[in-house]
Amino acid sequence: MRERSGPFRVEELRRPEPRDGEVLVEVAACGVCHTDLHVHDGSVAFPLPAVLGHEVSGTVRAVGRGVEHLSEGDAVVGAFIMPCGRCRMCTRGREELCEPFFAQNRLNGTLYDGTTRLFDADGAPVAMYSMGGLAEHAVMPALAAAPIPAGAPLADSAILGCAFLTAYGALVHVGDVQPGASVAVIGAGGVGLSLVAVAKALGAAQVVAVDLADDRLRAATELGATATVNGRTQDVVATVRDLTGGGADVVVEAIGQPATFRQATEVVADGGRCVMIGIAPVGRTAEVEITRLVRRKIQVCGSFGGRPRTDLAHLGRLVADGRLDPGALISRRFALGEADEAYRLLAEGRIVGRALVEMDRPG
Repeated sequence: MRERSGPFRVEELRRPEPRDGEVLVEVAACGVCHTDLHVHDGSVAFPLPAVLGHEVSGTVRAVGRGVEHLSEGDAVVGAFIMPCGRCRMCTRGREELCEPFFAQNRLNGTLYDGTTRLFDADGAPVAMYSMGGLAEHAVMPALAAAPIPAGAPLADSAILGCAFLTAYGALVHVGDVQPGASVAVIGAGGVGLSLVAVAKALGAAQVVAVDLADDRLRAATELGATATVNGRTQDVVATVRDLTGGGADVVVEAIGQPATFRQATEVVADGGRCVMIGIAPVGRTAEVEITRLVRRKIQVCGSFGGRPRTDLAHLGRLVADGRLDPGALISRRFALGEADEAYRLLAEGRIVGRALVEMDRPG
């Protein structure tokens, strides 16, 4: 991408090379995520030109010095959060808050030595959004990559690195979802549907999906939702509270709108937990009824992503055990040359679940 809201164009770049602590991955597939659109339309500041795409799977083709847990030929999934492993957050086990990741990569488009691994044919630097996964090859810190379980589909496993990682982090580390719990998911987009699938895999007894689109709600049912609520035709608060016998134990808001933010606090059970993962423009605020929050002991918590060094392995086990199927979330597949169409359809709301760009797919 060379200009804001401009086309995604296929260009030849120099083959990237890994440095110490990094791996070069031949990308099999890259998920098509709304977060890329925030960069595309300029609502998230990021240097240009850039290669976007931050949710990948592929095969390790080169290993930098100091990498011990990966070898050439390994099938891996790459996480959008790329922990440095050394900052105060990473050393505390809170790598979803890795300071160099946000300071260097998400602000400057570089890795942690302050430089990019991508250069165009003339040698000019190209920024990397995470690992710059919309490419045939990508370099990433080795701590952001995890082996894919034997038998798991290589391409489909790409969405473990963002959609499912975000869902897992929200439900496990922040929501503390236990077997038998009731979970409500507000917003059934790509991450919202991942939340439904992961909640079911974690043993939630009730999973209620809320959205305005019937096709998304049908997909939620196929992924394990025990009930759905259409906010266009139903009273969301009354219906969810009725379905869950007074409110859901855990509510996850996956839209980032003031109205749905407050709605989450109104459908949660007394003593329950609201997990907010929807991204909003900087400065946007939402109201919460103070007395209800205090009197009902409601917890309101933010969550961003997950912890690649542990969570990707746990997600892999859920896939290997047959409790989680990443392919069930994928509704459209595109070739690399069709990436611009894929993101246009996503922006128009015409992608249900997740779309995937596959590098060996004829276009």
